[in-house]
Amino acid sequence: MRTLFYWTIALFFRLVMKVYNRVKVIGLDGALAASPPVIIAANHCSNLDPIVIGAFFPRRLRYLAKSELFSFAPLGLAIRALGAVPAKREDLQGAAGALKFLVERLQSGEDVLLFPEGQRSHDGRLKPLEEGVGLLAAKTGAPVIPAYIHGTFEAMPRGSSTYRPVKVVLSFGRPIYPGSPGTEGFSSKELRRSVTDNLERSLRELEERSF
Repeated sequence: MRTLFYWTIALFFRLVMKVYNRVKVIGLDGALAASPPVIIAANHCSNLDPIVIGAFFPRRLRYLAKSELFSFAPLGLAIRALGAVPAKREDLQGAAGALKFLVERLQSGEDVLLFPEGQRSHDGRLKPLEEGVGLLAAKTGAPVIPAYIHGTFEAMPRGSSTYRPVKVVLSFGRPIYPGSPGTEGFSSKELRRSVTDNLERSLRELEERSF
């Protein structure tokens, strides 16, 4: 029943956003070449971001969202239906509980979504990445799929509750395969840094193509 509800909600938002935001998806076939489970790592500049990705990525995703988002009923219902699990802000920043949750999801075969900037952008441009995605990839061996969303900042920027009919483009980069500690002489720390650097490079390339 939950799976049916997920795909019903995903289809609803896909149809709405196809019309209202003229959403265009680029590079999805290349992203799907990676065998699940995968980590979708996306830029973040709007509360619309997880809805866009959840609606247009053809596999169910799980992710953590700050608990305050669930207090606004329409948004809370939408993101919960699309795989979000509420977490207190300190849990998101402390990372131990969040990491455990995400590792468990990946180990059970589920795809997960992360926003490695740590918070929404104030100006719509990509910020330096935190190492959470690299840590998760190094710990689980799951491939990382870069995703860049252009247009959601204009459609609903940080601090706004107005949803505008702005065109949105969702672009996927090539999967990043982390290997495992010891591969090519990498330690866990070096592997984490390598994944983070490759991810940031890919996201910045996708960003430049979007502007």
